[in-house]
Amino acid sequence: MPTIAIICTSATKMGDHDTGAWLEEAAVPYLMCKEKGMDVDMISINGGEIPWDQGSMQGDFMTAECTKFMADEAGQAQAKNSKKLTEVDILGYDGIYLAGGHGTCADFYGNQDLYDAVDKAYAAGKVVAADCHGPIGLLGAKKPDGMPLVAGLKVTGFTDVEESQVGLTEKVPALIETEFRKLGADFQAGPAWGPNVAIAGKLITGQNPQSSTACAKAFIEAL
Repeated sequence: MPTIAIICTSATKMGDHDTGAWLEEAAVPYLMCKEKGMDVDMISINGGEIPWDQGSMQGDFMTAECTKFMADEAGQAQAKNSKKLTEVDILGYDGIYLAGGHGTCADFYGNQDLYDAVDKAYAAGKVVAADCHGPIGLLGAKKPDGMPLVAGLKVTGFTDVEESQVGLTEKVPALIETEFRKLGADFQAGPAWGPNVAIAGKLITGQNPQSSTACAKAFIEAL
């Protein structure tokens, strides 16, 4: 069975904004891949305990999948002792999945180690997925020919409209939709807060938390 790496942020702040990883966006791919019998490793930029955005554990954002994940002993053990990105062999995985949360804006963005990991995985024919703010970790990634990874490909991510609606346009280091378009991506913007997934061969991207299940499903199908 395939071996999967779910990569999460280690950041608890984006500037002065409290944040972390968005629980649903890590919980759903973890649970869905485990249900298929896959081996899953939870990885973070710094290793150790993954910080969850407290907003992702409130109200309707605390979905049934989130509750199930928080009660999953194996999943919790991994989330509290995640492997450090630079200490794993990314080519040992059949697929990598970049989970979101505004924390990624602090330590996925501009992170050459992450870009290099994505480059290696993509060049080796691995499946690469990213949901919501996870795609910010693709901005500096390259195709084997040196062109931007997303150039000419159908991709999505947290839209400029959604960023505006959460009031963080001025706090994020880059607007994913705007930057993808600058890189020549065929950006697929769905309705705000609705599920939307873009599939470009072995590159799978989801728009928002509501896209978690569809993104994980497409990832599994690509595997």
